[in-house]
Amino acid sequence: MTSTSSKSARRLPGVTRRTFTGSAIAAAAVAGVAPFNIVRGQAAALKVGVILPKSGPQAFFGQSCQRGIDIAPALLAEMGYNVKLDVTSVDFETNVDLARSRAEKLVNDGAHVLIGPFDSGAAGAIAQVAEQKGVPFMINIAAAPQITEQGYKYVFRNFPTAPMLIGNGLSLMKEFFKATGATPKTAVFMHVNDTFGQASARGVEALFPRLDMPFKILETISYDPAARDLSVEVAKAKASGAEMVMLVSRLNDSILLVREMVKQRFEPMGIISPGSPGMYEEQFFTTLGKFSEYCVTNVPWYNPKSEIAQKVAGAFRKQFPNDRLIGHIFNVGFSFESMMIVADAYQRAKSTNGQALAEALRATKIDKRVMIGGAIQFNEKGQATTIASAALQNRNLEPKVVLPAEAQELKPVFPVPGWNNRG
Repeated sequence: MTSTSSKSARRLPGVTRRTFTGSAIAAAAVAGVAPFNIVRGQAAALKVGVILPKSGPQAFFGQSCQRGIDIAPALLAEMGYNVKLDVTSVDFETNVDLARSRAEKLVNDGAHVLIGPFDSGAAGAIAQVAEQKGVPFMINIAAAPQITEQGYKYVFRNFPTAPMLIGNGLSLMKEFFKATGATPKTAVFMHVNDTFGQASARGVEALFPRLDMPFKILETISYDPAARDLSVEVAKAKASGAEMVMLVSRLNDSILLVREMVKQRFEPMGIISPGSPGMYEEQFFTTLGKFSEYCVTNVPWYNPKSEIAQKVAGAFRKQFPNDRLIGHIFNVGFSFESMMIVADAYQRAKSTNGQALAEALRATKIDKRVMIGGAIQFNEKGQATTIASAALQNRNLEPKVVLPAEAQELKPVFPVPGWNNRG
């Protein structure tokens, strides 16, 4: 359960979620309490500061992740976690400098642990603050490998690094081609030039030769994820003569790119991402309609057969009845798991002390989880290493698992139909 005051909301920009008990409201009215205030007489609560991009270019992702945070306190209590969670969420507006200042304010206001932020650049900035202040930082989604290569003692990540994503994604491509009986001979590699995109590009450069991929990359084209026009980039990709587009994207740019491909009548055998957001998101489907069909994303995904995943799905539908779960499950799943991990560590540590919490996080082993993969645990760098990927293909305006075979919902299609033959 969360409890904070309305005065706190005015003092801390970006706060969007407050849940009050009657006694907390009364205390706030009398005393004007600071953020994370715990009502006298209650047992100590773990004060969780959540930092997400709920406005700006990545607003959809931040708002989506927030849903996973919102359902967590009640569901964790239902699952048997005997802890109190006092959650304050702030918006860093897709701005790295704001992410740093928001993190500093949360810690100064008493946060015992930080969660976030979806963005790799922001994660790097928050990690520095967490390490300096001795406050554990649990990364829900962010893939730049350097974040967990700094020797930090208070930084943990329950998400694959970009090389891990790319390695899993490239391997799934080979399985995808084998399953469909069709293999492109050439590809153009298009990627965003932000921190995540650059890390992914380095991963492709390093891993592509080692994995003996069956196609050649004719050209690599990078672009700004905030670009409003990708006509030049698409024209360049089309002129390369590549049979496939390999894409590392965000949401808005993936929509622009597909629109421009349709406009320029660029019809490769398919568009496949080795591991990035964008093409499985709800807005991708609602904006593009039939042109969203058949795009493929190799990405970590939820396990629909997991008992906890089913509980998360039920809680999501109850709290957000107007949202389609499939459009949020990736962000919700990893964000919920982050809350579960810190709650589990707090229950074992029995302390809000930063060092005690960090030690408990290092000893984490949670067998039952939402996402596909092995038990949740961290190596000496604070990096989770057991998260697997699935191949998702957009079918009937939803991402469907087409690989691995044991989780398959539909058989993969490749080459894909032309733009005018979809829907």
